[in-house]
Amino acid sequence: MTTSGPSPSAAHAAHAADAALTESEPEPEPVPIAGATAEPGRALRWVIITLAFACGASVANLYYAQPLLGLLSNSFDVSKGTATVVVTATQIGYALGLALLIPLGDLLENRRLASRTLLITAVALAVAAFAPDFWVFLAVSVLIGVTSVVAQILIPLAAHLAPAESRGRLVGQVMSGLLLGIMLARSVASFAAAAWGWRSIYAISAVVMLLTSLALLKVLPVRKPDHSARYGTLLASVAGLARSEPVLVRRALTQACMFGAFTAYWTAVAYELADRHHMSQNGIAVFALVGAAGAASAPVAGRLGDAGRGVPGRAVAILLGLVAMVVAGFGVDNLVLLAIGGVLLDFAVQGHQVLSQRDIYALRPDARARVNSVYMTTVFLGGAAASAATGAVHSAWGWTGVTVMGAALTVVAFLLWSVERFRPAAARSRVNSL
Repeated sequence: MTTSGPSPSAAHAAHAADAALTESEPEPEPVPIAGATAEPGRALRWVIITLAFACGASVANLYYAQPLLGLLSNSFDVSKGTATVVVTATQIGYALGLALLIPLGDLLENRRLASRTLLITAVALAVAAFAPDFWVFLAVSVLIGVTSVVAQILIPLAAHLAPAESRGRLVGQVMSGLLLGIMLARSVASFAAAAWGWRSIYAISAVVMLLTSLALLKVLPVRKPDHSARYGTLLASVAGLARSEPVLVRRALTQACMFGAFTAYWTAVAYELADRHHMSQNGIAVFALVGAAGAASAPVAGRLGDAGRGVPGRAVAILLGLVAMVVAGFGVDNLVLLAIGGVLLDFAVQGHQVLSQRDIYALRPDARARVNSVYMTTVFLGGAAASAATGAVHSAWGWTGVTVMGAALTVVAFLLWSVERFRPAAARSRVNSL
């Protein structure tokens, strides 16, 4: 491929599409923030910081189990393959929450919805901390996944709060918090397990969820959507969005492939670190910290999107993911190369996520929660499928099989990007960054 960005004719068509989008669907005014009259920038900054922390803290619940699979296997006397099902169950729960709870962000007052959902998360985590057997723990893991969708209620809220000219940057900052939560979750869980046992992280997180719920009530502005439709009608409209917005579907499928590669890597790498490199739980925790560097890609990707460079940016992210899987596959015997592969993969997945979400939020400003529901449900179903396959693939073909699977998923993602990129410009759907 010789081109690195859109051609002049394609760019002209993209600008025309942007103009048509703006004309047909006026951008709603940003949600007013209490206390922002004198210092609007400072008030918005504190809200964004709160949103970033809440997103990271809530989504972290999905990943605490990944570095603890060996401990769970021993504690509950089940096989490693059976223990891996916890990761799949949590992600299936998250996908259910995305499909059934997130559309409520277009119907109910956002701050109260997020805060009350976190209270349920806190209860579920407390039950997990004292689960008497594996099957109770597995069942409550599904509930933890369902209620941890708060992050995906808050990200569209950040888009509503942000001025249009800086939306990519501010959403990218919130996404940085989300990625830090994902990556630090493994380290925090490992350190807590080494110090106080694996159950401690669930008790700690229950307290954090309770405090975060109170913080959201204190800091966030009230946002009551204009919609008055019934819940059933709202869910039906989600399916309609998937049918009417091909850009949304393509972005979702592409990110599902990227997230599948991400999930495969981080689900299986704990086994490699323990079995191949004989690392302790604290050693695994330190290794997981390297992935946090990927959070730096979110603001960079947001600025690329704001500058109209989303198309080449997404291509670079996808190819970086492929490189990451190759490096991790060939470098499994070298901890440095294995870590480099993880960092590159996190950069790739997070960068593509920010650019994709910037695109989809521009499609229907009046339905951002439902748009996000379609997008993230698809993404996490892809992650759940990948995590389910990872256990079997790792048992049959080891780390090589896992990285080959991850590389294949990034190739599929690039094919999806290529189909859209090289279609005739007139046939493309409207979206800001194309």
